[in-house]
Amino acid sequence: MYKTLNLSSKIKMIISDFDGIFTDNSVYVFNKDTKFKKLSFKDLMGVSICTKNNIKIAIISGEKSQEIDYIAEKFSIEDIHQGIRNKLPILLKIKDKYNLKDDEIIYIGDDINDIECLNRVKYAISVDSANYKVKEIPHIQITKAKSGDGAFREIVDNLMELKLKEQNNEE
Repeated sequence: MYKTLNLSSKIKMIISDFDGIFTDNSVYVFNKDTKFKKLSFKDLMGVSICTKNNIKIAIISGEKSQEIDYIAEKFSIEDIHQGIRNKLPILLKIKDKYNLKDDEIIYIGDDINDIECLNRVKYAISVDSANYKVKEIPHIQITKAKSGDGAFREIVDNLMELKLKEQNNEE
């Protein structure tokens, strides 16, 4: 692994923003009714790895998009929240739903509407293109991979590597 993030093998769930994490923050508009966002298969494989290894995924997005619907359907993700401006109440509901502690959650976000959530969890991660206020959070970690091009996968690979090391130490 080219960079190790400071994570814990106790992590049970990754909660992520969508635009700026799974996408490069671009929207391709063909006309007023047709727009789309580019997704990376690296990041989609990261979601697949999580679901196959019983790591729950949730998406809390300020926008609504068909790309989020696609991921939710493809990987049977039930915790999808779109069009959410105040994300903290959703984070707290998800945390209560699964009886999770702050150190069992990774929150990934890149803009000012993610700051409350990033400050609420122990493992707060963002991307280099994040808003400067996000990068000023004292415990924030920044991926080497770019948004929309493997940032989510980098986090998953780091987590899986850590869980594998712990599993091998127990044997």
